[in-house]
Amino acid sequence: MSMMTAFRLSHMTLRGALLDVMRLSVFVLSAMLIVFISVDTFTGQPFLQNRAYMDFQFWVCVLFIVDFFVGLLLDADGGRGRYIRRRWLFLILSVPYLNLVDHYHIPLDESQIYWVRFIPLARAVMAMAIVVGYVSKNKVTSLFAGYMLILVAFVYFGSLIFFNAEAGVNHAVTSYWKALWWACMDATTIGCQIQPVTVTGKIVSAVLACMGVMIFPLFTVYITSVVQRYNSSGSSLFNVK
Repeated sequence: MSMMTAFRLSHMTLRGALLDVMRLSVFVLSAMLIVFISVDTFTGQPFLQNRAYMDFQFWVCVLFIVDFFVGLLLDADGGRGRYIRRRWLFLILSVPYLNLVDHYHIPLDESQIYWVRFIPLARAVMAMAIVVGYVSKNKVTSLFAGYMLILVAFVYFGSLIFFNAEAGVNHAVTSYWKALWWACMDATTIGCQIQPVTVTGKIVSAVLACMGVMIFPLFTVYITSVVQRYNSSGSSLFNVK
């Protein structure tokens, strides 16, 4: 092995290790961000007054931005222009908007602030979906796992937003578990006896229903792919003798 070849292999290994560290860091901090906002929602903590969360979210957003540019420098295999076209939304969602609202004293009501708070969480879920997708070498399985994570996250976030907006206003929402049940049923488009009465609740209802309609058909695609792979291996899932 020549010295140049060894250098290239070493560089590729170092680049891969750095990207893996960034992905793992983003994944862990994304999970912590979700836990943080969940605890604050359940305890009724005023968002802008929770300095611990504000500081934590700011530095997580900084890491998201760093991750974007590290990927631009090291992981842009198809060219940096292509990388930017595919990941520009990641950068937009990485901006610490809540900190900007607080710093510049932008007048927003509680419901608007709550929506703003979920912007970096959307970036977090997208990052987690990518990391989960790397676990499997099969493209169909990776795609399925990523989309399912996004669906679960949307259902969970939707339940938090719905609970925050409807609790105390909607007599049917007596606990968070009622809101979670509503979100699950709404995402499956089955529906339940709980009906949103606030504008925020109605918006969440429409978003969850659309997500369910778009993502649940992937179950059929995934199962079909599994059956085809199994049959192509020489076996049969439905081998009746």
